Parts: sequence; structure tokens; C-alpha cells
Amino acid sequence: MSDQIHSLDAHHMDAFLERRRAVIAFASEMSLADNLAEILRKANEFVPSAAGSILLDNPLDKRPDKSHNLLTFVAAFGAKATRLIGTEIMANQGIAGQVYATGESYHTSNTDSDPYFFTGVDEMTQYSTESLVAIPIRIGQEVCGVLELMNRQGARDYSADDRNLLQIFAGYISISIQNILDGRRAQELAKRDNLTGLFNDHYLHVSLERTISRCLKEHRDLAVIFLDLDYFKQVNDTHGHLAGSQVLREVGHLLKSYVRNTDSVPARYGGDEFVLVIPDLRIDKALDLAEAIRINIVENTFCEQAGDIHREELNLTGLTCSIGVATLKKHVESNLSVADCKSNLLRLADTAMYVAKKTGRNRTAVAPQPVRRRTPTAEFQIVKPP
Repeated sequence: MSDQIHSLDAHHMDAFLERRRAVIAFASEMSLADNLAEILRKANEFVPSAAGSILLDNPLDKRPDKSHNLLTFVAAFGAKATRLIGTEIMANQGIAGQVYATGESYHTSNTDSDPYFFTGVDEMTQYSTESLVAIPIRIGQEVCGVLELMNRQGARDYSADDRNLLQIFAGYISISIQNILDGRRAQELAKRDNLTGLFNDHYLHVSLERTISRCLKEHRDLAVIFLDLDYFKQVNDTHGHLAGSQVLREVGHLLKSYVRNTDSVPARYGGDEFVLVIPDLRIDKALDLAEAIRINIVENTFCEQAGDIHREELNLTGLTCSIGVATLKKHVESNLSVADCKSNLLRLADTAMYVAKKTGRNRTAVAPQPVRRRTPTAEFQIVKPP
């Protein structure tokens, strides 16, 4: 018998948190794998068994008919544990499926005659399950998985006391997952701007330095787009701060719609200034994106869906913005440190944005390339609206 606990690697285990984050709301650097391994270890100490496992569902692929869902072995111990990890079974199979579907615990002392026992897993792992107990795992009121122990040591069957103890350990699993989700939710909220839901300026600086480091190592480009709304003070002065806040929310939502890459960072830099950090975007594509955003803002009507604002008093159309663009490969010298690259990229994009403002607003300016010997003085490129 092997007492070693096996589990999915950190990357795949985090995927279960990421999936559940999208359903519950969020995800930390705490290790779910370590938590589940420790819970299985303690469960085995209190209810000694030859083998055990934890199965979880995928919350992003849940269906009303639970029998169509999949359960994945995410942690296990025993002689054949390594063969189980990552294996998926249909939720209509076996005792685990029965417990998952009904939310009721189940045990058997003779799998040969049990109507629910599924032999497929034993056949795949070449293991022989004789007795088994399975307990549902819940997040809130919803069943999300199953805790199983197989082949009770020192007894033919799992007693009522054994099952009660395992109910407690299933509760620990639920609390462990929920605590990690709550911790990651708190971390995520600390990265966010309260008004727009975009990342805040602190997280922008941290993530930009990290992204630049990765892009330099992998020889990838990186675009920084700096955007500032034109005459935004007039919105607040004319329509009030409630309308101004709504405009900022809607601009944030608009910017998010243009950022599909999970490595990208849309951020509110402060006030009515916004920054997009987008890896793998060359200068020509970055310029196209900036112009698409600028045109969208001009053509958009803001506050149309704001129920708590008197729409008849608003005429928030024709809002404009000024945009500055800079990219890692085009505008930053390769011999700089990561910190200097970050400072230069932000400064160049910010300066380009102010050039766009000074030359007429409602336009995009591209930062100059680094000035080298025997080259003309660098100049900003202005993209004027038609």
C-alpha cells in the first residue's frame, strides 16, 4: 500500500479554481493541491483505507442534467493513484456519479454485487476495489465533487462513525476551496479600480514590468496605448459627477471589449486617463487599434442605459479622446533595464498623448523612435481624423 498523496500539477489544479472563479467570482497563490493532499492524508489517518480520491466537476460546463457532467480525479492515494490523476468519468457512472447526482453519501461492503459500482476505473488502473464509501463535496449548497475511500483497513465495511468523520473532511474540502476563492477574490479586488472595474494604476506598474521582462526574454513586442478623454471636466460641470462617473464606467467597458488577450492589461491610470498594455502587438496594429477606439468613442452615445440619470437632460454624444502609442521594439532601446523600459514606454505613450492634445485633440500620436547618432531629430507622428 502506498500512503503517498498524488494530485494534479499546480497548473492543472489552478484550472479548477479558474473555472470556478468564473462562476463564483475569483482566484490566489495558495495551493489547492497541498490543501486537498493534506485533507486526504488526515482522512486516511482517521479512517484507514488502502486508497482514496477526490473528484471535482467543471463548473463552466455544468448542465441541468448532472448525468451529462464530467468528474475529474484531482487528488488520490494508493497503489494505483498516479494512474487516476487527471482521469475523467461521466457523472452518471459509478458510485461517485450516484453521490454527485443525489447529494447523498453512499457506501458498500461488496462491490461485486453493488448496483452502482462502475468497474471501468478498476479495469483501467488494474486495481481491485472491495469496499467503498463516497461523500458529496459542496460549495455552498451546490455539489461540486466527491470524496471517496476504498478498502477499509482492519474492517470489512465502513461504519457509521467512519461515514460521519468523512462528512467532516468533505466539509474541510469545501471550506478549503471557498477560502482560496475568497482569498483570490480579495487579491483581485485590490488590483481593480472601483469605478470602472479595470485594473488600477498600482497593478498596471507591477504587471507592466513583469510583462516587459517576459517579452524581452521571448523577443516579443508589446504595445502601450495611453488614452485621455477630451474636455471631460465639461461633462462633470454640465451634467454632474454622476453622469461623469457613468461615462468613465462605459469607457472602461468599451476598452475591455477591445482586449481579448488574457495577457493584456486594461487599466484606469487616474481621473479620465486610461492605459492598455497589449503583448504581441506591433506598432501598425497598435495604431489601428487606437484609431478604432478613438472612432468608437466619438460615435458612441453615453449614459443611454443609466437608469438613475435623467437621460432627457443629457446629450452625451460626440465625446472625443486623445491617444498616445508606443511599442517596446519600436521605441525603447534594447540595452535598458526592465524598470527603465517600463518608465520609457509609459512616458513615451503619455507624452504622445499630450502631443495629440496640443495638436488639436481627437487624434492619435505615435511616439518617436530613439534618437541615434547621425539621424534626424525624432518627431511624433500625428494621425489626424478625417
